[in-house]
Amino acid sequence: MEHSQQTIQQVDRAIEKVINKFPQSEESVAFTDIHMKVVQDSGEILTYDDDDNELNRCVIDEWIGNTNDKFYSQVAQLLRQRLHNFSERIDHMGIAKPFSYVLEDDEREPVAELFIADDETIIIGGDLMGDLDKDLDSFFEELMKE
Repeated sequence: MEHSQQTIQQVDRAIEKVINKFPQSEESVAFTDIHMKVVQDSGEILTYDDDDNELNRCVIDEWIGNTNDKFYSQVAQLLRQRLHNFSERIDHMGIAKPFSYVLEDDEREPVAELFIADDETIIIGGDLMGDLDKDLDSFFEELMKE
């Protein structure tokens, strides 16, 4: 899915609003992760903390009624990219590290980890273990041949 400039700007504004809710301070005051719930039917991004307090809500017009089977993987890719662009500001949010941004579907089930704010851990994109089953099966077959 190709994302329009308007969609990118809307996503960026949603991310900025969340960042602004947790200003940098001497001591990190919050202990939470950021949950981004994307509703495929309405095109909404709802952002919550661990206590289900709504931090932000916006509608991405381009996503309304999108029935693409790869919707969540494409949205995750865009969100990762946009969060990465804000990584410096995210790293200085007033939230105790480590914390993460998590993508959830419209039933609040985790779909993907988008960003981890931790001085020692970085998600470089995508599902790092996507083909693990295939790799293990192939490895096992090679072992059995010997």
